[in-house]
Order: sequence, then structure tokens, then C-alpha cells
Amino acid sequence: MALWHLIILALIQGVTEFLPVSSSGHLILLPALTGMDDQGLFLDVALHIGTLGAVILYFRTDVARALAGIAGLLRRRWGPDERLALGLAIATVPVAVAGLAIKLTIGTDALRSVAVIGWAMLGFGLLLWWFDRHGPQTKTAADWTPGQAFRLGLWQAVALIPGTSRSGICITGARAMGYERHDAARLAMLMSIPTILASGTLLMIDAAGATDAAVLRDAGLAALLSFGAALAALALMMRLLRSVSFTPYVIYRVALGILLLGWAYL
Repeated sequence: MALWHLIILALIQGVTEFLPVSSSGHLILLPALTGMDDQGLFLDVALHIGTLGAVILYFRTDVARALAGIAGLLRRRWGPDERLALGLAIATVPVAVAGLAIKLTIGTDALRSVAVIGWAMLGFGLLLWWFDRHGPQTKTAADWTPGQAFRLGLWQAVALIPGTSRSGICITGARAMGYERHDAARLAMLMSIPTILASGTLLMIDAAGATDAAVLRDAGLAALLSFGAALAALALMMRLLRSVSFTPYVIYRVALGILLLGWAYL
């Protein structure tokens, strides 16, 4: 694959994975709207590995806490670290179950259309705006309970609809539950770690045959590029959230959604 194509894919995945604008929707739209070759499952895995590395590095303190919490749970301890680890595990269950159900029934390609992405961009963008504007900001990540983790996991499962945005719908759910903006985004990013690990494993199994030298080279470069793009985008968003709402992302989502619906129906 040409270097410029890899750079475009890495920028799209890296920048949009953690912004509430849907990375999967943008990756689907690239070949659908431009006629470019589809990157395939193996490159999808590589791109996700790159963004996974970025979120682990950025939230390394929280990741270390969660790992310590897993050890604590095995020793039957209960504290903030154990609560974080258990919450991340619980929040992953709904999306894993829903993803498996879709894979075994209608298939993962059934919803990959421009119209579906357009409606998801528009509708869930407006939902994010509503809860971000009207939701209280009374909770922090320290208030996260197993019950709230499961509820947020149900929100995350909705992201299986292309164009929804996994981070965006998790932030929407957290704002609806009263979490302040920065910690709503923080929980959404931490929830991405086990989710990306699970989905990446499934994609790797599906793409296990694509292991020739050229594909491996492209995958390694794509992972490195998406890592850099994701780390920069994540750092910028988390800094901006201390003083800016999610409205700029909503405006982008609504505008893109309208354009896509026009493209799909007209």
C-alpha cells in the first residue's frame, strides 16, 4: 500500500478514535466516498493497536491502578483500584456480548452504509449536545460503581452502529449520569482499552492469513503512525475539556451527518 494511503488511514484512525466523532465511520467512508481500496482487516488491527498504545501511555497511571486492582481482587481486597478494575471489566461485557451476537446473526458488514453512518452522526451528535448542555456535573471517576459501569457499558454497546463513536456514546452516557466533562472523557478512554483488546483479538483471528512481508510492513508503519496521531489528539482533547464543552465536535458531527444523508439519498 502506498505511504500516503497509510498516512491518511493512520491520521483518520488516530485522530478520530478518541474524539467523539467515530473512527470506524470515517474509515468506512474513506473507500466508500473516494473509491480508494479498502484497507482490510489486518490493517484495521494494526491501526487499533496504535491507538491502544496511545491511550495506555497517556493514562498509564490509571492503567497501573487497574492492574493493581486486578491483583487486589484476586486477593479479595476492595478499594479504589479494585473498583476501577472491576468497573472496566463490567463495562466491557455488554459490548462484547452485543458484538458477538451481531457477528453470528446479521454480520458485521450489515450496517456499513453511508446512510447508517449519516443518521448515527447526526442523531448521536445531537444526543451528546443535549446531555452535555443539560447534564449535571456532580460526579467524578472516583464515584464510579459497578452498577454505573454496567449502565455505561450498555451505552458503549450502541457504538457497534457505525458512525456512533465509541468514545462519543460513552461520554454521552457519562454526562447523562452526571459525570463532569473531563472525567466523563477519562472513563470513556479507559473503557476503550479492554474493548479495543477484545475487538482487536477477534479481528486478528479473522485476518490471521494475511501475514506476508509487505502486509506486515504496512501494518507496522500504520500502527506507529496511528499511535502518534492518537496520542496528540488525545492530549489536545483532554486539555481543551478543562475549558471547552463538546459543542465543537457536535457541530462537526451534525454537519457531516447532513452531508452524508444528502449523499446517500440524493
